[in-house]
Amino acid sequence: VQLQASGGGLVQAGGSLRLSCAVSGTIFSINDGMGWYRQAPGKQRELVAEFTGANSTIYADSVKGRFTISRENAKNTVYLQMNSLKAEDTGVYYCRYYSRRYYRESWGQGTQVTVSS
Repeated sequence: VQLQASGGGLVQAGGSLRLSCAVSGTIFSINDGMGWYRQAPGKQRELVAEFTGANSTIYADSVKGRFTISRENAKNTVYLQMNSLKAEDTGVYYCRYYSRRYYRESWGQGTQVTVSS
């Protein structure tokens, strides 16, 4: 399974970024889990937003109302639209995929998001 993440970068506080992650090399199901986690320097990796099923999502409290996760099943791709970015959103963002068929999770390589205040 390969996860190709992209879209990170440097943005000023209040700005927006859109991350994308494409999954390949597996039999994909719309019920598979797909989502985003992040890790700030010196901190543990934490959930940002995730599809736990075809239409069910969960968000970290800190990003509710600012971030939106979406998916394009025909392209095996998940997106994270990040608006009103804050300095505390800075970190490496990782894409996670969970296959319900194989009971296995996979992680992308991470993409850096830096928000300057």
